[in-house]
Amino acid sequence: MQLSRDGVPVLYRSSDLSALTNSEGKVSSLTAAELAKVDAGWKWGDDSHPWRGKQATIPTLQSVLQQWPHTFFYIDIKSPDADPTVMGQRLLEVLKTTDSLDRVRVYSTEDRYIAALPPAIPRFVTRSETRTRLANISLSHQCQPASQRDGEQWYGLELKRKVEVVEKFTLGEGISPATLTWDKEAMDCFRSQDKAHIIFFGINSAEDYRTAIELGADGVMVDSPAQAKSWQ
Repeated sequence: MQLSRDGVPVLYRSSDLSALTNSEGKVSSLTAAELAKVDAGWKWGDDSHPWRGKQATIPTLQSVLQQWPHTFFYIDIKSPDADPTVMGQRLLEVLKTTDSLDRVRVYSTEDRYIAALPPAIPRFVTRSETRTRLANISLSHQCQPASQRDGEQWYGLELKRKVEVVEKFTLGEGISPATLTWDKEAMDCFRSQDKAHIIFFGINSAEDYRTAIELGADGVMVDSPAQAKSWQ
């Protein structure tokens, strides 16, 4: 989710319009009405561009919520230049207008957007807290308590995440690569201290999908739902 120039929440993943559309520049450079005229299928897919010229535009969040009034949505804030407070208020307005507060959960890779959400909006635990807790389990086998322990907590992270570990020494520091991986120890830790729900991102193979099921993940995010159908 990003904000248009006139502050309307719209749905487009990439930071620049040129990645998929026949336009260019940031989403925030155009109004919602202008974005509705952009061909969002212009560069999508292989060389055949199956959605080019098929009226695949950039929709507003409100229009999508109204079109599917009984569907639960996970909303990912990816707006690179929106003010977090403004983003939170605009999102709240749409969710109230469409009576959708009980069928969404909001995520962002940037903590500032989660921190600025109005209290009424359901959200994931920040990515930094999730990553830090998983790192403590994976690298030192320490089960760090959650920052909030009341009610349900939702966590989202990749099943496997490459990171750099920085070690401080007297004469400097050392940096070494490491991979944070969800396993039974991690799942047990997260679920031992609160009512935790865990969503794995970047599940794009049958092997990773089976691992997610074995670990008891509450859900997965895939790049291609069509491909994922063959894993079941």
